[in-house]
Amino acid sequence: MEEAPIIVKWVNDVLGGPVASLLRLHVAPNELVIPTHVVMETIVVLFIIILFSIIRSRLSVERPGHLQQAFELFVEFLNEQLESNIGHDGAKYLGLIGTFAIFIVSCNLLGLIPGLESPTGVRSGGINVPAGCAIVVFLFYQFQGMKKQGVLKYLKHFMGPVLPLAPLMIIIEIIGHLARPVTLTIRLFANIMAEDLVITIFFGLIPLLVPLPFMAFAIFGGLLQAFIFCTLAMVYLGGAVATEEHH
Repeated sequence: MEEAPIIVKWVNDVLGGPVASLLRLHVAPNELVIPTHVVMETIVVLFIIILFSIIRSRLSVERPGHLQQAFELFVEFLNEQLESNIGHDGAKYLGLIGTFAIFIVSCNLLGLIPGLESPTGVRSGGINVPAGCAIVVFLFYQFQGMKKQGVLKYLKHFMGPVLPLAPLMIIIEIIGHLARPVTLTIRLFANIMAEDLVITIFFGLIPLLVPLPFMAFAIFGGLLQAFIFCTLAMVYLGGAVATEEHH
């Protein structure tokens, strides 16, 4: 079995056989049936479900708790960003952008816990998580653009304002749009993987207190990368749903 966190090995020992049989997978003896990034993102999802179950059970208008107040500020901040990047209709995309923000931040910071790894930066297959998020963004803003403007009007935008240059503009626009999920994926994956690798190396060389500044930097970097990802998603979405005069 490939080198993996203990919890990943345990999950594969318990569930690897049934999953392989259910999906009819043929895996080598030393190969993980359930990859590291799948186990780690499952931990993140379970954590988010438990966290919001607790918040939901303690919601109060008269006496909001500290956690509720923190998330109210988070929602207010996201609404301001949505209005700034998309417009007055931006609030209806709060669910998607907010989910991405919470999921990506949780994934980015998970690697700071000893024995766990960031699903967005796992060296073996970790690029699948950022790629999945980026593909969802790509498909969602394309769909919303067609829904808001109509398919023909949205596709007409790819032709550009000058009709004789339409063939060239179509190629440029297609390449530009296809590059968006690629850059979103690489930016998130590479930065988080590098941060986790630096922390792992310094913990191995110099234990305890010395790596703490690098952990603080990793926390900042994890929050920053989530903010960049969500901001770009809002920009792409805003461009797709903008009316013709805004193009």
